[in-house]
Amino acid sequence: MSSVRGKVAVVTGAGSGIGRQLALELARRGARLAVSDVDESGLAETVAEVKALGAEVQGAALDVSDRAAVQEYATTVAGQFGVVHQIYNNAGIAGGGQTVLDAEWELYDRTLAVNLFGVINGTKAFLPHLIESGDGQVVNISSLNGFMAQPTLSAYCASKFGVRGFTEALRTEMIAGRHPVRVTVVHPGGVKTGIASAALKEAEARGIEPTAEQRERVRVYNEKLLKMPADQAARIIVDGVEAGKPRVLVGNDAKLVDRLVRLLPRRYPKLIVDFERRRLAR
Repeated sequence: MSSVRGKVAVVTGAGSGIGRQLALELARRGARLAVSDVDESGLAETVAEVKALGAEVQGAALDVSDRAAVQEYATTVAGQFGVVHQIYNNAGIAGGGQTVLDAEWELYDRTLAVNLFGVINGTKAFLPHLIESGDGQVVNISSLNGFMAQPTLSAYCASKFGVRGFTEALRTEMIAGRHPVRVTVVHPGGVKTGIASAALKEAEARGIEPTAEQRERVRVYNEKLLKMPADQAARIIVDGVEAGKPRVLVGNDAKLVDRLVRLLPRRYPKLIVDFERRRLAR
């Protein structure tokens, strides 16, 4: 029997990518779903696909960086379903492309607001409902950049390292308080989504013209590094949740980088820089 069958699961950032595939995978396994995204058209497509699978689903436009809106959303979802068992804090943005010297404060403000405080907002808003359910689960999506830093990704790395720390601290509190809530942090590697391309569009929307190097970096990521299909990533994540894993590494690249950072904590930054230079040179 699937541990998500019949459970009410909340998925943020469900309008595309991993979020959409998480919603679909959960629907296939019998979950009841509340999905949200800032992209209302993408969200509508997800809702339609989930309904086609025969699952119960409610969709809502939501900016996870808006704390009051997230709190209101949690109250609404709990009222509609009567209970909430799981929250998948998945919504995120790329937030990269510039060095610390060149980056505007707006980049840090927006990236941390969505990637880190969005996770915190969702966790705090839904946690009382998860505890009340008697069988709760918090699933926070970090990244391989939650344990490995890269140049021009300082805002993104800061947010994803933060998600890891926040989630692991939450796990200790649930254990100490003997609350019926399992806590999982997820570190995806290169998953085939539109997050890298979206970063360019977001920069252009802010009036920043991406450089030729930045465009080439996105091309390399899309063609060479972001390889795993999002539906495969979703299956790995939900399998990890059902197995009660506290930490889920998605992809061989995430597993390799995890070992690299642990074995060579002083040397890995230079290795990463050399790797990126060779990739871009090709």
